[in-house]
Amino acid sequence: MSPFGVASNFQRLLISPSPHTVLDKLNLDEPGLVRALQAGDEQVFAAVMDRYSGSLLRLAMSYVPSRAVGEEVVQETWMGVFEGIHRFESRSSFKTWLFRILTNRAKTRGIRESRYEPSGLSTSPPDADEGPSLEDSLFVAEGSRMGHWKDPPHDWEPDTPERILLSKECRAAIETAIENLPATQRQVMTLRDIEGVSSEEVCNILEISETNQRVLLHRARTRVRRELNPYVQGKNS
Repeated sequence: MSPFGVASNFQRLLISPSPHTVLDKLNLDEPGLVRALQAGDEQVFAAVMDRYSGSLLRLAMSYVPSRAVGEEVVQETWMGVFEGIHRFESRSSFKTWLFRILTNRAKTRGIRESRYEPSGLSTSPPDADEGPSLEDSLFVAEGSRMGHWKDPPHDWEPDTPERILLSKECRAAIETAIENLPATQRQVMTLRDIEGVSSEEVCNILEISETNQRVLLHRARTRVRRELNPYVQGKNS
């Protein structure tokens, strides 16, 4: 079951496995990775940057008003990693530590750039965000499957030329819908459903409660589903 609760459809479109990176080929466990970074291994550092820079930029963009500023925040993050790796004590995972550095710098930069803030970038508390955009009756309302479809759409047909074109349109719709989410919802969804970060790590990275994390994720998923409803219900077939 994908994080969206729609079997293979969304997984194939949005969170399909990424191509193997240099970091994958190095086959380092986390302690080995940290030791290599602390020893100043330039190949490993370059591989880590290659693996995570895109993820960091996606998250940074939910805090700052432009891609250019987001790229600067990512550069600042890597400087922070380079300067701070010798103090890393493995109290959290390396990935959590990395994203925490990013969010701290992105928050600071977002405040500094606030006079340029577009209307779509909200700094309102979570409770002020808009609620679900589809009827609650369509989704599981509580428990570990909260926010998942009660009756998931069927898998799509084999990859005919028409279906391939439709999947590209659907992916573009997903990306646009995520970009238009309120900032807090976008941050949670980016980490959980795009980066595959656990709920516990998300709470640690964003410094929010488990309850807020669940509510924000539920709201984000339902808003995105509203944009995708014509696709998953087969109305564009």
